[in-house]
Formats: sequence, structure tokens, C-alpha cells
Amino acid sequence: MGIEIITKNFQLDIYGFGSIATNKDYAGTAFKLSGKMWDVIKTNEIKNRGKNIWVYETADKVFAGVELENPTIANDNFGLEKMIIDVEKYAYYKHIGSHNLIKQTGQKMTDELAKRGFEIILPYIEIYGHWAKDESKLETELIMCLK
Repeated sequence: MGIEIITKNFQLDIYGFGSIATNKDYAGTAFKLSGKMWDVIKTNEIKNRGKNIWVYETADKVFAGVELENPTIANDNFGLEKMIIDVEKYAYYKHIGSHNLIKQTGQKMTDELAKRGFEIILPYIEIYGHWAKDESKLETELIMCLK
């Protein structure tokens, strides 16, 4: 597994919605939040980079957002929440294939990092690439923060 360990600053400013994952249903919660976020983005014709970004935080909190092309837009007008992600050390892996395999890939990543002696901390981030009908070509970036 070609995991990269990166020690240069990674920052994302994303806009969307966050919530507690009811009954620890992280993916289900993130899907609902993404739908709500895309409704606001499309209704208000907000220009964005088009990639879903899911952030898993402490205390079962999940955030689903997107990078805006013009983040100076007053997001208060649209009800979007802003999240700033700023990490200094993280593990990076690009999953190529079905979204149904991301959980399994994440577990493999966690196992390999533990074998290498790394301590994983939250947040954990998934950046979903642009949609493709051929699931074998879907790209999702997995980012695990390290202590």
C-alpha cells in the first residue's frame, strides 16, 4: 500500500454542514449532510470545486463540505457552516475504485500505519473526486492525521 507520510502543512477551508452521527452511522450522516449542502450550493449557484469533502471529528461529529471558488462570499446568507482544516503531519493515500471499498481501504491504512509506529488522531478526511460511471476509476483521497 503506497501510503505517503507528509509533514508539510495541509489546509482546507470548506463550507457545508456538520452534525453528530446518530447511532454512529457516519456514512449515512455524511450523505444526508452532503445532500443538504449540495441543495444550498445549487439553489444559490455558488461556484465551487465540485469535490465532496467528508471530515470525521471527535465525539462522533461528521462534516460534509466543499471548497468554494470564491470563499469571500458571505456564507451567512446561505446558512453554510465554515470549517478550517489545518494539519501539520498526515498520512495520504489515493483510493482508486468503488466507494464501497473505502472503509476496507481505510482499515488497511490504519493497520499499516500502526505497524509503522504512527499514532492516528482525528480528524480523518475523505476527499471524493469527480464522479465516473466506471466505479473502477473513482478516486478518493484519504487523509489520516498523525500525532
